[in-house]
Amino acid sequence: MYEEPGAGFYLLWFFIAAASYAYLAVCLQFIARKTDTKDGWMAWIPILNCYLLCVIAGKPGWWLILLFIPIINIIISIIIWMAIAERRGKPNWIGILMIIPFVNIIIPGVLAFSE
Repeated sequence: MYEEPGAGFYLLWFFIAAASYAYLAVCLQFIARKTDTKDGWMAWIPILNCYLLCVIAGKPGWWLILLFIPIINIIISIIIWMAIAERRGKPNWIGILMIIPFVNIIIPGVLAFSE
């Protein structure tokens, strides 16, 4: 017989998700600050953080719509992260690494906290 996971399991996943979101928001806010992009506070608001990514990358704001179209969003997000890496003075191929699981956790930190 199958048993439903306990509340502790769901609580653990909630804290992991909240910590991940906070980490990415802090990284995006630091990237915005280092690229002299105003309104870095948008990193903490769910859909505005995607808009902030477009602004930091120097892409038009309407690209936000493309981030909500399946399959196309993968290509657009790679292009955006490549442009962000270039704005931070890093090689643009770093943006391609964002499609690799677990590496995509490290890349925002590298772009945010490196010189």
